Amino acid sequence: MTSNHELFQRAQRILPGGVDSPVRAFKSVDGEPFIAARADGSYLWDVEGKRYIDYVGSWGPMIAGHNHPRVREAVERAARDGLSFGTPCAAEAELAEAIRALVPSMEMLRFVNSGTEATMSALRLARGATGRERFVKFEGCYHGHGDSFLVKAGSGALTLGVPDSPGVPKALADLTLTLPYNDIDAVRRLFDEMGKTLACVIVEPVAGNMNCVPPRPGFLQTLRDLCTRDGALLIFDEVMTGFRVALGGAQQLYGIHPDLTTLGKIIGGGMPVGAYGGRRDLMEQVAPSGPIYQAGTLSGNPVAMAAGLAMLELVREPGFHTRLSLKTQALCDGLIACAEEAGVPFSANRAGGMFGVFFHEGDPSSGPSGHLLPVDRGEGNTERPAAANAPRVESFAQAVACDRQAFRRFFHATLDAGVYFAPSAFEAGFMSMAHTEQDIADTLEAARKAFAAVRG
Repeated sequence: MTSNHELFQRAQRILPGGVDSPVRAFKSVDGEPFIAARADGSYLWDVEGKRYIDYVGSWGPMIAGHNHPRVREAVERAARDGLSFGTPCAAEAELAEAIRALVPSMEMLRFVNSGTEATMSALRLARGATGRERFVKFEGCYHGHGDSFLVKAGSGALTLGVPDSPGVPKALADLTLTLPYNDIDAVRRLFDEMGKTLACVIVEPVAGNMNCVPPRPGFLQTLRDLCTRDGALLIFDEVMTGFRVALGGAQQLYGIHPDLTTLGKIIGGGMPVGAYGGRRDLMEQVAPSGPIYQAGTLSGNPVAMAAGLAMLELVREPGFHTRLSLKTQALCDGLIACAEEAGVPFSANRAGGMFGVFFHEGDPSSGPSGHLLPVDRGEGNTERPAAANAPRVESFAQAVACDRQAFRRFFHATLDAGVYFAPSAFEAGFMSMAHTEQDIADTLEAARKAFAAVRG
């Protein structure tokens, strides 16, 4: 039997770092990745036969669980008719109509092949439509690896400690204005100074790439109001939150309507898919309807469209997001209780089917700031706060100040026990509908022992 270590060594000889996406290399947790062999439901198995309860879910798409039979069967049916046509297929319009029905702000949309491609295209559209070049993003928010976005980025850029990537031209970086996430006053100051020169503001409405950080009350509304006032476009990057925090995404959960939205992950059911869309008057400026160019050889791939349609049928089932939120609440409440038993400074944020875990240095009763985040009260969700005095991380500065060594010890202890959390202190976790009460109970049992290891 070939081992995880042997296969990773082989991969390192031919792939940079042995991986095709940086965070998979486990560098930030000082380890080596296991090599997946198969997945089903809430579980992954490695090439050595070990099973893991999986809270990564292919980084978000597997909201119904791995290898769901309805998604798999849809892919198999589509594949029998061909893998790519290079001409339109009926499923493109069908999936676009399904998305528009759930996200009404997307009056028109265009499919692409990844979340990165979606955000790059949305930014180009915003610049072309407004005739302006500068745009605003937020510290710790990751919008893919496009040059303009790799300035104080989150996700893998944070994990590697290189938030400003070499290879990004200074001229492009100079057009990227970066503000602290959740800092309403900073947003107002910037708009008062140069709001009428801004093409757009792009934001993760629930940040998922400095771990899971929901918005403060009023933050998203302030962005909407100021963009409207000064003629800038508001772009919600819902690649992660789309259909995960609520059926209509974060814009439904928080009642904010962006001008443009980017999607990915869930709309592909595990296949490589992205989309961007929004107001009709904006999208009609995209070629061939208008002059703003964007194209893709495999965009609207028939197999990916079939997977996305099957996945959206699953998430539309009555009560889906209520049950998903309750599972996430049970996990986060349990982790906080386990940490309290062990005397480990710890908190957990959550929004719908997303969550984040934070190890705090110092007194956990005060937290890194004096603010508590509101409880997520999404579709049908009447849950109580996760813990009465648990500090909630709500900014990039607080996220990077957390105890990464404690996270590393926790990560390896739970992984050894067969529980797979994201291999980075800066990545959100994902619940799926396939996770059972027993999975959560087994996770909490592993966590109790892991918190003891953290305490040392």
